Amino acid sequence: MAAGTLYTYPENWRAFKAQIAAQYSGARLKVASNSPAFTFGQTNRTPAFLNNFPLGKVPAYQGDDGFCLFESNAIAHYLSNDALRGATPQVAAQVLQWVSFADSEIIPPASAWVFPTLGIMQFNKQATEQAKEDMKRALAVLNQHLNSRTFLVGERVSLADITVACSMLWVYKQVLEPSFRQPYPNVTRWFVTCVNQPQFKTVLGEVKLCEKMAQFDAKKFAEMQTKKETPPKKEKGGKDAAKSQEKKEKKKEEKKPAPAEEIDDCDAVLAAEPKTKDPYAHLPKSSRESIPTKTTLTVAIPHFWENFDHEGYSIWYSHCNLISGMFQRLDKLRKTAFASVLLFGTNNDSSISGLWVFRGQDLAFPLSPDWQIDYESYDWRKLDSKSEECKTLVKEYLSWEGDFKHVGKAFNQGKIFK
Repeated sequence: MAAGTLYTYPENWRAFKAQIAAQYSGARLKVASNSPAFTFGQTNRTPAFLNNFPLGKVPAYQGDDGFCLFESNAIAHYLSNDALRGATPQVAAQVLQWVSFADSEIIPPASAWVFPTLGIMQFNKQATEQAKEDMKRALAVLNQHLNSRTFLVGERVSLADITVACSMLWVYKQVLEPSFRQPYPNVTRWFVTCVNQPQFKTVLGEVKLCEKMAQFDAKKFAEMQTKKETPPKKEKGGKDAAKSQEKKEKKKEEKKPAPAEEIDDCDAVLAAEPKTKDPYAHLPKSSRESIPTKTTLTVAIPHFWENFDHEGYSIWYSHCNLISGMFQRLDKLRKTAFASVLLFGTNNDSSISGLWVFRGQDLAFPLSPDWQIDYESYDWRKLDSKSEECKTLVKEYLSWEGDFKHVGKAFNQGKIFK
């Protein structure tokens, strides 16, 4: 039976998966989420921690026997038993199917929809509306599957239920108001059944479903941005007891987990960490004036070429079938990049291609671990920014109209990243 320590920050929904799995399997799991055992942003940056977990991310698991794991799904799988994982290859594959479903179909739209309501992401109406539609599709699939089932796989709770329920935790708590969830009664029945199991409740406590859909709070967002961008003040030396006590009390207040840290797996948590090294520090200063903010043939494209810095920026062509998930997790790249990514064709006969503008002459994603989200799934080709081919692509991708001869399918819809 597994025994070890789970390192995380408080109220990390990804860590909940491992904790609930341990409740079912009987694995002996200690949770280190507070000082002195673990301080997020400090402990996970130490050489000892990075030696076992090179990415410095949490949750991270270290067994009493020295066995180490990172990535929440792997940890939850390890801490499960055969009943949770699936006792046969077929059942195990079905469990893995729903674990993957949570990662690809639930978490991206949930993040885009919920994060702005917590003040950790700027509100974008188009992105939020698209996230709602994507969530409806995921809920419809779940609702149909659960029409004649109590749980996702088999007759008892499995790792599939644990993973999907945890991925939907903040959606149900924050935005799935009664009218929105009304068409999906099987999903809500299943979710309520799961979170009221003793093993779930031991970890989650009482889960209250959303009564009114939370909305973007501009004031909260401004406060969060100020908190992220303002470096902590250095305290002057001295032995003033009053100042020391005041400092301690302030630290206690700061340790209270912000909503951002309760749900995000990357940006929201990293926002609470000290600022990382600028990936572009090695490059000379370059104007971003050419990155378009308008998308009309008469204004944006002439403005783009009149101001484009051929030495300071580069243009890249991408092709893949991922779009929303990547956009939703690249918020930190917005200051130095621009993209227009288009969907071509129709259902069951579609493709996705994009035009990206990056600072520097290299592909931006490898420059920072924070940006390495899905980019390897794309085919990337650097364009000659002075070529006729590049000028044609810029015109077509900024105006969303043209022959698109390189694709061979009709334009369907597009997304702008800026």
